[in-house]
Amino acid sequence: MSQQLGTPERPLRVAIVGAGPAGFYAAEALLKQKDLTCQIDFFNRLPTPYGLVREGVAPDHQSIKSVTRVYDKLAASPNLRYFGNVTFSKDLTHADLRQHYDQIIYAVGAQSDRKMGIPGEDLVGSLPATIFVGWYNGHPDYRDMQFDLSHERVLVVGNGNVAMDVTRILVSDPDELAKTDMADYAIEALRASKVREVVMLGRRGPAQAAFTNPELKEFGELAGVDVIVDPADLELDELSAASLAEDKTAARNVELLRAYAARGATGAPKRIVMRFLVSPVEVIGKDGKVAAVRIERNRLVQTADGSMRPRGTGVFETLECGMILRSVGYKGVPLPDVPYDEASGTIPNVGGRVIDPATGAPVPGEYVVGWAKRGPSGVIGTNKPDAGATVALMLEDVPSLSPAPGDGNVEALLQARGVDYVSYIDWKTLDTHETSRGAEQGRPRVKVTRVAEMMDIIHRGRQ
Repeated sequence: MSQQLGTPERPLRVAIVGAGPAGFYAAEALLKQKDLTCQIDFFNRLPTPYGLVREGVAPDHQSIKSVTRVYDKLAASPNLRYFGNVTFSKDLTHADLRQHYDQIIYAVGAQSDRKMGIPGEDLVGSLPATIFVGWYNGHPDYRDMQFDLSHERVLVVGNGNVAMDVTRILVSDPDELAKTDMADYAIEALRASKVREVVMLGRRGPAQAAFTNPELKEFGELAGVDVIVDPADLELDELSAASLAEDKTAARNVELLRAYAARGATGAPKRIVMRFLVSPVEVIGKDGKVAAVRIERNRLVQTADGSMRPRGTGVFETLECGMILRSVGYKGVPLPDVPYDEASGTIPNVGGRVIDPATGAPVPGEYVVGWAKRGPSGVIGTNKPDAGATVALMLEDVPSLSPAPGDGNVEALLQARGVDYVSYIDWKTLDTHETSRGAEQGRPRVKVTRVAEMMDIIHRGRQ
């Protein structure tokens, strides 16, 4: 009986939880199989698809968002359905998916941030960078957040691309941001901002920084912004210097940083100060709010596995600031009835097959892709080969699968439960509304940032 799965008579039924890049690339890999007939259903908590492409990519990086054209083509397939505004475990349970689908793919990303674990971290004004990103990108969960931009200095902890994005946005010209799809309320808040200096703090040295060359190069192209780097921070230890020969990205980063150090201050009205080999050890408050951060100087030591790790030197200084944004790592959150590895913040898996953490045995028919699989690493394109590798294992498993007992009519199930789910046609109604408003202002789109308003527009479109 299992041999009939994946045929026109009995298509392979696949549920994908999460509609970001990793999920779409998994769908693409499945739909490309010539000898496989499958029916793929996406389930997404928000009405809007695309995950971090919509809610995480910086608004001044519009070219990256063009990848959604690929996803739109996939969504046009008669073998793919989209169910937005459907919350896993609330509107649709793990048991429901097991009943109606032969295979389940979790593409839920890493929605939570890692904390620094220092005193004062929970003071008002100490926040994850991801929340700031969600806020300026119009994510409904964060659109009502308040950020105190009345102080001249902000600290950003981290040396990855998210840290680079929030730093750049804080000092960018609001008139330039107003040409993007940044949320209107964020543009207005940044117009009123008093922030003049953003200090980036990296625990390790410039050779270990996780940002990419284009992100670093952009800093030097910002109008009215000086990029300040202390030449002393660029004096590399022997091992770090040697590592540059094998890492072209790191070598180019160090080259760019040295150019910024040589340029120095030009008297620009705003500045980005890039610090290396320093760690925050305490957030200092006043009246319950962030007032300063105590940092410690580090040195690098080689560990047993050959990596370079920071170690405090006992030399401290205090930097006054009005806000601190941490970007020190991300992790997934547990899904009800789905295995979870607390240490890594991922769904435990081997190559993409979900495993029972107690026994190490694969959970039949369950798979994972993207950050929920490998942790928060790579760029959007990294998800394509990652998803392809998981799909290869799924195809291997098809002959041994027991077909799902249900009839696959999940649409009727959602209707019976009164779930106001959003189809891809519904999403295109909202998409047209946003892009039309954007065209009137010479912008890519004007985002709708409240779910209730999204649903109102969709309901009118259905009528």
